[in-house]
Amino acid sequence: MLFAGNAQTPPLHKVGPQVLDYYLIHYIQSGKGVFRCRGTEYVLTPGSSFVIFPGELVSYVSDEQEPWAYRWIGFKGSKVDQMLSQIQLSPVRPIGAGHQSSMPVWFRRAEKALREGESGCSWQAEAFFKLILAEYARNHRVFPVGQSRKDPLEIQVDQAIRWLSLQYSQPITIDMMAKALGYHRSYLSKIFKQYTGKSPSHYLLKIRMERARILLKEPLTIEQVASSVGFSDALYFSKQFRKWYGSSPTQYRELTADPAYDCQFDAGGW
Repeated sequence: MLFAGNAQTPPLHKVGPQVLDYYLIHYIQSGKGVFRCRGTEYVLTPGSSFVIFPGELVSYVSDEQEPWAYRWIGFKGSKVDQMLSQIQLSPVRPIGAGHQSSMPVWFRRAEKALREGESGCSWQAEAFFKLILAEYARNHRVFPVGQSRKDPLEIQVDQAIRWLSLQYSQPITIDMMAKALGYHRSYLSKIFKQYTGKSPSHYLLKIRMERARILLKEPLTIEQVASSVGFSDALYFSKQFRKWYGSSPTQYRELTADPAYDCQFDAGGW
């Protein structure tokens, strides 16, 4: 358990696009808004939850008329993916639902335990968090490991996407990914394109370009941005960025000083 909190957001309160290196779950108590992950938009209302997975590019915004009030918990763990997959939560299905009477209680108690910081508070918070997961399990009809409703190909491709999302800043190759995941390159490439409509190389470039857009809004040099998204050659990075968005990194940085203009780039990688 890392932290917990709550907020009544103002109208059109927006977070992201951003990438986290930990898990973050939000529970909607009132109001409504939109969560975006992997090019899909989810309109969420009271009783809904959304999970942000490490390495995933996400954004979310509260409604103009009925802004969200939500609670959240941030957490890490080597077996978290396995736990969440058992209750049908994954980067391709990041939305859950829980009982509106009990869920806020467990979130509130976990936050209280962490805030007070007394001896054993982390265990206490973890216990409340497991009650939250149990509530999701009740609403998602958990199946034993190995009996998931997910298509086996979907699981394999999702593993590959997660691997790319976490390793994109490194000088990786598709051969490296196939070896790391235990698949033959040609087989992995085939099912990846069948499921996503893109080759692994193209999907990796998509991830890198999206991350680069975010970093270009920071006080970094073009060379630093290029290196941060896996390019050792800044000139080659600039050429790829122009090909992807129709503008050089420098031009994009200048143009996005106007928020209205930046919206024109949103569909570039999709």
